[in-house]
Amino acid sequence: MTVFSGGVGSVDLLPVAATIPSSWLHEVFRAADARERATGHPITRLHVGEPYFGPPEGVAAALAHAVLRGHAGYGPVEGLVALREALVAKLATANGIDSAVSRVFATPGSCQGLLALLLALAEPGAELLLPEMHWPVHLQQALLAGYRPVFYPLGPDHRPDPAVVLAAGTPRTRVLVLNSPANPTGAVLGADDLRILVNGARSRGWQVVSDEAYEDYVYTGEHISPAALERDVPVEERVVHSVFSFSKSLAMTGYRLGYVATATERAARVLGVVQEANIIGPATPVQHAGVAAVALRAEAAAGNRDRVRRNRDTALPALVDAGLLPALPDGGWYAVLDVTCTGLDAEVFTDRLLRHRDIAVVPGTGFALRPDLDAVGAVRSIAPAPWSRHLVRIAMCVAPEALAAGVHGLLEFVDECGRTR
Repeated sequence: MTVFSGGVGSVDLLPVAATIPSSWLHEVFRAADARERATGHPITRLHVGEPYFGPPEGVAAALAHAVLRGHAGYGPVEGLVALREALVAKLATANGIDSAVSRVFATPGSCQGLLALLLALAEPGAELLLPEMHWPVHLQQALLAGYRPVFYPLGPDHRPDPAVVLAAGTPRTRVLVLNSPANPTGAVLGADDLRILVNGARSRGWQVVSDEAYEDYVYTGEHISPAALERDVPVEERVVHSVFSFSKSLAMTGYRLGYVATATERAARVLGVVQEANIIGPATPVQHAGVAAVALRAEAAAGNRDRVRRNRDTALPALVDAGLLPALPDGGWYAVLDVTCTGLDAEVFTDRLLRHRDIAVVPGTGFALRPDLDAVGAVRSIAPAPWSRHLVRIAMCVAPEALAAGVHGLLEFVDECGRTR
């Protein structure tokens, strides 16, 4: 990724969105496709979170049935009532969240739901707290919604110290973003830390956006939904808004279906306006597929978690033994490696690994970008935090044989780099 620097006055005539760069995720995706087309060699794709398993049986049939029966017209902006009722029941049993149909929205993927939620919570000049190692789309969304991002530090295990997070806030802080299990680190936050963060946010007048896309992929401990910690708080005093995805637990990546559970009725009313202006309503046939998926969710999600856990436990210990990975990730679909021993920075390592081994990974620099903004929120320049220069991310949700081959090839490449230094 080219570090963007606009120069004095050069962004004055550009829309704010035009100053926000695309992420390394898409850069590597395009590079891998170009390499495969140019050479005819298959690429081992460890750069993208595309699972090797698919949706539960019955999901595709429900989608087709909806289309063939003509259930493909406009629906409510919030989503079909049948789907939202099923999601309210799921939130109660699987997450401990006592929501209501009026506060649940079906969205065209959790990504769109996140952006819509940030727009619904936005205030002029507001700051948003993000972890220093974050999913790059979170940063793009924050900038598009008009926030000024502030980054809170993580410890050696990629977990935040709640006291440090709360201390990072300023009088302009309005939103705290939490992501557990985290992309890209796999860090999982426990109940005690989450309770301090949620209570601290509420006492400071902050809203909490909890991205729980990987809720079912916890391998050490258990997943705690921050909103479950507000069950005893009156609804209109709650601050945790939760965002979920069908893409991970149910492997429905291309269906583009997610959902948002707002903390309050007031937030739901505002989100309804954002969604009306943004999407009119989510795709109706996909929501019918979602109803079928929710009914099959428990067994499917448990099986999918076991598949990724086996991948982790089988392929990743070799990376720990080689000193590239401090420990197996506690959750999620990814692992962050440190390739300092090669003498290469992340971008060069990624490029050479693709060209020499046909293995695609993502530079960690793309998960640690620091934008400098002008007075109106346009990006004047953006560069990665220096500590991310030797980090790369790999996906462990791919087919076992692909992951094994990718890890083997990566280790051989690392060894070659060490011998030629």
